[in-house]
Amino acid sequence: MIAERTLPKFDLSLARITPEKGLILYRDMILGRFFEDKCAEMYYRGKMFGFVHLYNGQEAVSSGIIKALRPGEDYVSSTYRDHVHALSAGVPPSEVMAELFGKETGCSKGRGGSMHMFSSKHHFLGGYAFVAEGIPVATGAAFQSKYRKEALGQADADQVAVCFFGDGASNNGQFFECLNMASLWKLPIIYVVENNKWAIGMAHERATSQPEIYKKASVFGMHGVEVDGMDIVAVHTIAEEAVARARAGEGPTLIEALTYRFRGHSLADPDELRSPAEKEFWGERDPIKKFSAYLLEQNLATSEELKQIDNEIKVLIEEAVKFAEQSPEPDPRDLHRYIFAD
Repeated sequence: MIAERTLPKFDLSLARITPEKGLILYRDMILGRFFEDKCAEMYYRGKMFGFVHLYNGQEAVSSGIIKALRPGEDYVSSTYRDHVHALSAGVPPSEVMAELFGKETGCSKGRGGSMHMFSSKHHFLGGYAFVAEGIPVATGAAFQSKYRKEALGQADADQVAVCFFGDGASNNGQFFECLNMASLWKLPIIYVVENNKWAIGMAHERATSQPEIYKKASVFGMHGVEVDGMDIVAVHTIAEEAVARARAGEGPTLIEALTYRFRGHSLADPDELRSPAEKEFWGERDPIKKFSAYLLEQNLATSEELKQIDNEIKVLIEEAVKFAEQSPEPDPRDLHRYIFAD
């Protein structure tokens, strides 16, 4: 069950990666990888509690898609594997780490934790514990953009919504209902399936009658495309095209990114269901190693620049941990705050 589906090839002549953009994408991917590695360390040291789902291996999808958006203007909806999406959307690492520590300085005041972090300031619509729960939320965000522009006459209301979800969510009712509405109304939204082959412990090929999820877009007259989710150049190029279509009023896009999580479903998962051969196959396609090699080969960056970014991110994350550790716990007297809007 390793190569039952061939990863799509990308024509590098279509790439529009400048030296500046290359370093932005590399920095974001390294931030996500190093942050999650530190989360694993903090979890096993007893600094975090509950379920923690890490994103290692899927960084090209988050960085490639979200860095094609307007920061703080466009909307991002996540899943329970949401830390890196939040970071890519601009939520400061210190606020994300503090949220994981359950501190008052977290982006959700310590109330959201790993699976429910949210940031109104950054238009990050939150993580969702229930599978496919974020799809209707993102669809609503896209609808309000279209409504404000067409019904209220707000010319600058051209925000795009991006909705991330896993392969397991594509079998849920919300997926079909929302794609139908988005296509009918030509909503400015991009649905991103992060197909990492496993819905917790269920292999994707065993759970769906149509394993090629992007083809489901055709049922709704929607543009659907598959992409190698381990190749940030391909992901970012396709994302830019989808964002341009959405902003121009041409409707939604369904992107299926073929990717892989390098760790178990959560940090409580011993990861014994996946074969060593499968892990090795995907591990050799590490998106960060692949992109760093691309930057060097194309003379878009030097090894010194990449090492400097690595070192800067390590310092940034250590500062985030220190910030989280020194931050105050939520005040028990505020137990009933943030339940309803003020």
